[in-house]
Amino acid sequence: MGYLALKKLQAQQEFPLKNEMMNQETSASIKNESIGIVGLGLMGTAMSARLLELGYKIKVYNRTRSKADELIQNGAEWSDNPLRECSIAIIALYTTEIVEEVLDALSGEWHPNLFLIDTTTGDPTTTPMLGKRLQAQGATYLEVPVSGSSQQQRRSEVTAFVGGPEPAYQKALPLLNDLTKEVLFVGGWGAGVKVKLLTNLVLGLNRAALAEGLVYAKTLGIDTNIALEALLGSMAFSKIMTTKGQKMVDGDFSVQARLIQHLKDIDIILDTAKAESQDLPLTETHRQLLQTATDLGWGEADNSAIIQAISKEKRES
Repeated sequence: MGYLALKKLQAQQEFPLKNEMMNQETSASIKNESIGIVGLGLMGTAMSARLLELGYKIKVYNRTRSKADELIQNGAEWSDNPLRECSIAIIALYTTEIVEEVLDALSGEWHPNLFLIDTTTGDPTTTPMLGKRLQAQGATYLEVPVSGSSQQQRRSEVTAFVGGPEPAYQKALPLLNDLTKEVLFVGGWGAGVKVKLLTNLVLGLNRAALAEGLVYAKTLGIDTNIALEALLGSMAFSKIMTTKGQKMVDGDFSVQARLIQHLKDIDIILDTAKAESQDLPLTETHRQLLQTATDLGWGEADNSAIIQAISKEKRES
């Protein structure tokens, strides 16, 4: 484990048995109360399903209530305001702006000890202001964007990047450990989103490079299954090949993570780089590909559909 996880590692090494016992006790305590879930898109639904599998009690809220139907059938409870009824709530929304809108709409009667875990990949310049505002209102706020698809989230195979007060991170750690394969505390408010954007930049370029390579293979008359196998066993390997390679080969663009959402993240990346007078030429090209895919009708498809921007295949309506 690297530098980002040093604080967690030091605590585990110094008090391994004590920390394990505390985590078990805290996890058991959390399972005795309901956790609120605000936002039932791909990731919010996946987190909710995983928590139910792990034995947690959850109360769910979404602006479109019908998205909660399947979760309710599987044991979740609907709440018109989880921030009033639960002391811990997980937020999984599209942008920081939407987070602020929803929090304002639900702010009438917050739980007096409200603890908010925000998994949104939002704006790193706005997130610290949101944290300070919520703190002034008596709430505890952590930003916890995760790296991984909704499918991986259903198996707790994602990595979480935590930004915010360290005591709040320690309190949330047992729950986060259940939801992820690794949790990295990366600093104060804004840091979690920044690290997530960094990983999305590199991840997206890996995905675009894979797409271009497979299109090139097809152009040369190479069977794309053979091409993928060759790439998987070569120095060109990247982990994205194991999650998106076969989807590209099969033309299976069923949604694990939407292409248009990655375009949103790339826009944030380019805006934050521009604010520091830094050019990102590969990311600029990547953004053009994502926009082309969106213009061809693939915005709501899985992000592996970026291959369609290179092959110039329009989505049939």
